[in-house]
Amino acid sequence: MKPMVIWITGLSGAGKTTIARNLIRELRLQEINPVTLDGDIMRFILQNQGFDEQSRKEYNATIGRLAASLEADGHVVVVALISPYREIRDHIRSLCKNFCEVYVSTDLETCKQRDPKGLYKKALAGEIENFTGITAPYEPPLHPEIELNTTVLSEDACTQTILNYISNNQ
Repeated sequence: MKPMVIWITGLSGAGKTTIARNLIRELRLQEINPVTLDGDIMRFILQNQGFDEQSRKEYNATIGRLAASLEADGHVVVVALISPYREIRDHIRSLCKNFCEVYVSTDLETCKQRDPKGLYKKALAGEIENFTGITAPYEPPLHPEIELNTTVLSEDACTQTILNYISNNQ
């Protein structure tokens, strides 16, 4: 498999991390060892990252530069990150040789119902400022390579869709 960046974007609770984990598991079964950059883990590693617009853009651009560098070194990179700003995702695309944008288009109401971390509840109560989808924007991709809606597709179907794309674009 040639090096690439698989950039999974969508709202909190849409299913990005779950899809990424399933994809990584399947790639490892194919003896491909991808590098994973998950938003929550990367925020822990890159501490002192704010949630205002400029801080989010800088944080996302940093993850994008890291992903592009890893791709250039010959890795398959799976990124699961809200990445709410289209211009930053487009910039990251320009840094990569083989970029696959996966938009997890699960609607806001479903994400609020899932709310695995209780973040929507806190944001709606005014306890969290600049929360994507509530008090901060999310700009959906205009032309993603793949769009997945986890309200109608199973985790396995989402993973298989990405694997099919990869195999058809090698």
